Amino acid sequence: MNDESLQRANAFLAAVVERVAVGEVMTDTPAEIGRALGLPDALSTARAVRALIARRRLEPANGSYRLLDARPVDAGEKESIGRRPRRARGAAKPRGGRAAGGSPGYSDLGRAVADKVVELGRENAQLRAEARQLREETRDARARMDEAERRARSSSERARELEGRAEMAESNLRSLLASARGSNVRSDTPVGDAEMAAILGVLKGEDAEQSGVATGGPSDEHDDSETGDELAQPSGTPAAG
Repeated sequence: MNDESLQRANAFLAAVVERVAVGEVMTDTPAEIGRALGLPDALSTARAVRALIARRRLEPANGSYRLLDARPVDAGEKESIGRRPRRARGAAKPRGGRAAGGSPGYSDLGRAVADKVVELGRENAQLRAEARQLREETRDARARMDEAERRARSSSERARELEGRAEMAESNLRSLLASARGSNVRSDTPVGDAEMAAILGVLKGEDAEQSGVATGGPSDEHDDSETGDELAQPSGTPAAG
């Protein structure tokens, strides 16, 4: 320690002795004492405090420093607390390999990161393939659903058309039966064979004579002639017999 540092350390120690007794903890901070002494900067104050700690004049305590000895520091006085020895440069850890304790180095970390990236890439490719397959299956299912809906609409339209035709045929049959029976015959009267044959003959475009020949038998001919007479009469005149 040179003379200037020795003078600053003793001046700092004297200021501490003026403020506290031996064994007590400093109430002022080293920065405040350094400003009071007129030290040039905080580094000079820190060096003075370190020199006093090394020679057992001060010790850290409760976030501050405790005064251990009020004697000034002599010029040739050695440090009571030695400094931590510096680590030799040759003992530095190699950058490329592992440390002596077996901890992983940068190369191992990079290799692990690369392996993880490759694994994630494979998983991503697999997920993409599965997503593509699901999209294709969804497209096929949507096409089948559209086809089923189209067939359902076509069947519904066909059913409505058939219902309309059935209603029209029923209306025509009712009109034909009403004209064949006459106005004084109840609508719920059962239809006989002769009347049914006459209706079929009209529907097929045949005349009454051909209808009578097709039925055959004396009783059928008699019924057909009666039916023909009924058809020949006007709709407003009651049928005879």
